[in-house]
Amino acid sequence: MSEPQGKFCWCELLTTDVDGAKAFYTQVVGWTTDEFNGPDMRYVRVSANGNGVGGLMTIPQEACDAGAKPCWVGYIWVRDVEDAVQKLTAAGGSVLRAPDDIPMIGRFAVVSDPHGAAFTLFRHIGDQRSTPVPPGTPGHVGWHELHAGDLQSDLAFYQGQFGWTAGQKFEMGGPVGTYQLFSTGAHGGEPDGGMMNKIDVFPKPFWLYYFNVDDINAAAERVKSAGGQVMMGPHEVPGGSWILQGTDPQGVMFALVAPPKA
Repeated sequence: MSEPQGKFCWCELLTTDVDGAKAFYTQVVGWTTDEFNGPDMRYVRVSANGNGVGGLMTIPQEACDAGAKPCWVGYIWVRDVEDAVQKLTAAGGSVLRAPDDIPMIGRFAVVSDPHGAAFTLFRHIGDQRSTPVPPGTPGHVGWHELHAGDLQSDLAFYQGQFGWTAGQKFEMGGPVGTYQLFSTGAHGGEPDGGMMNKIDVFPKPFWLYYFNVDDINAAAERVKSAGGQVMMGPHEVPGGSWILQGTDPQGVMFALVAPPKA
C-alpha cells in the first residue's frame, strides 16, 4: 500500500550548518542519525525509535540565490506529483522547484500556497508506506501549524488540494484572532494541525512543525543548553498539551509539544 493522499510524510531542515543542526536536534529532540553522502550533497536522516522522521541538509545554492532562508519544510504525499502541481497552480499556488526525481527514492516538487507558505509535494517510488505511529510518539511531528496569509482562503485551498477537514475554532483574541484546527486524516478525524493568520512580526506566511517530547520543561532546558532560544512558552494549550516555540543556533524556527502534565 502507498501513503494516504494529502498526509504529511517527512520533515526536512534546510540549514547553513548541518553539523550544528545535527548536534542541536539530537540533544533537544532525542533523534538518532545516519548519513547518505553523494558527490554533490550530504544528507543526514533523523529517526525516532528506528523510524525515519526527516532529514537535514545544506540549503541549496539555487534556493539561496532565489532569496530562500534556512527553514523546516514539510513533505505532503500525493499520488502523482505532476497532477498535484497542475491542480495547485490552477488554484493559485506557485512552483518553487519543478518536479524532479530523488534517485531510488521518489519524485518531488517544492511549491507554495497562494500566499507564499512553502511545502513539498512528494511521491515514493512504488508502493512504499511509512510505519504508522500513535499520536504523541516522541521524536515524531505531533502538530502542523500554518501561519497563514489569509486564514479562510488558505483553509479552502488546502481542503481543495488534499481533502483536509476543518475542526473546532478557538478565538484567541489579540493579533492571533481565530485558531482553526484541521485534520489531514492521518489519525482518523482527529486534528493534527491548526491554522491562524500570521502576526506582523513574521515577514511572510510559513508552516511551523511541532516535534513530540516527553516533558516540555526538560526540553526547554535542553534548547537553551544546546545553544537555541525559547521564543514563546512553555505554556498549556486547549486540550492540556504543553508547547514551546524556539529557534535553533542557526536561527531556524521550530516548536515542541508535550502531553498534559500528570
